[in-house]
Amino acid sequence: MGTLVKIAVIVIISLFTLTSKAQESYSLTVKVEDAESNDGKMFIAVYNKASDFLDSSYKGVKTEITNNSCVVTFENLSEGTYAVSTFHDENDNGKMDSNFLGIPKEDYACSNNAKGFMGPPKWKDAKFELKSDTTITITL
Repeated sequence: MGTLVKIAVIVIISLFTLTSKAQESYSLTVKVEDAESNDGKMFIAVYNKASDFLDSSYKGVKTEITNNSCVVTFENLSEGTYAVSTFHDENDNGKMDSNFLGIPKEDYACSNNAKGFMGPPKWKDAKFELKSDTTITITL
């Protein structure tokens, strides 16, 4: 009888473990609004580390623009801290164009409407906690 109880407890614990692991994956939907036109593509990047912010994305996508906006969903993200950046590649050359001073010539924005002062936005201003399926809106 003792062995049967031990097996039942192990099975119950295993079921709780499997259930909790299934719930640790979330989706992040990013809505980008107010693009100047439908020309080109929208680049959207998700970052999961301060050290990689604006340099090396964790996940990214290039998408079409319709009615001066777009919506993208990133699936299977773990709970944690993230930031999002986006730019409108209006001339569709695959990069964000800048002038001779390095100032971007194409529209860009980050999560939390983070703005840079004398440089790009900072991780601390763009980061947010992902603890459930989440939708954010970024306005260019």
